[in-house]
Amino acid sequence: MDNNQLSFITRLADDVMILGQRLGEWCGHGPVLEQDIAMTNIALDLIGEARLYYQYLAEIEGKKEDDYPMLRDVRSFKNILLVEQPNGHWGDTIIRQFMFDSYHFYMLQALTTSRDERLAAIAQKSVKEASYQLSFSSEWVIRLGDGTEESNTKMQHALNDFVLFMEEAYMPAPYETECMKDGFCPDLSIIRQKAFAKFKDTLDKATLQLPAEYASRTGGKTGMHSEHLGYILADMQYMQRAYPNATW
Repeated sequence: MDNNQLSFITRLADDVMILGQRLGEWCGHGPVLEQDIAMTNIALDLIGEARLYYQYLAEIEGKKEDDYPMLRDVRSFKNILLVEQPNGHWGDTIIRQFMFDSYHFYMLQALTTSRDERLAAIAQKSVKEASYQLSFSSEWVIRLGDGTEESNTKMQHALNDFVLFMEEAYMPAPYETECMKDGFCPDLSIIRQKAFAKFKDTLDKATLQLPAEYASRTGGKTGMHSEHLGYILADMQYMQRAYPNATW
């Protein structure tokens, strides 16, 4: 397996690991108990998916699974900028989640037919959970967008804020471009078409408007992150950094 393929798998893993860490911050702080539990379960599902990718990388490179999330610095992570953004209020989190879910589900759906049998198996295991996650976030977008005047206003503001980070998932990094040439990575333009069809249909039902023009922020896929990722890693990696190779 070449470096481009390893980088692509790492990106898949980092996306769901970092978003799982973000969503974990909602544990005990959800608006109602049911949604608190639901968000925590989604976080666990995402981290579980990340582990499958890290285990695959560890087998290929002769490392330990924990080396990937716990021993790399900020510039080594390849997650998109969207997933590292702060949770904000419930509407912010839902908009961010829906943007990611719209991409994530269709990416996994495409990976189920990957020529790499291990990636296909991980996708087949994870796509059912991703389907639920997309259903969960899209239903909340509609509920809040088409709810009260206040909830609609907050959701529209959240959409305007997070739309800056939406496109990066579909903009191939150099290693993804190479992987798409040999079919290792699905065609991101096709995934975008499917994801945006779902995205726009949901926004219409939610009476929300996608801004006519917006700039796109990129860099996460190649290690250029916002300041927020460093704080996430400081919390996530503290125990391993403070007590290297500790055992229980």
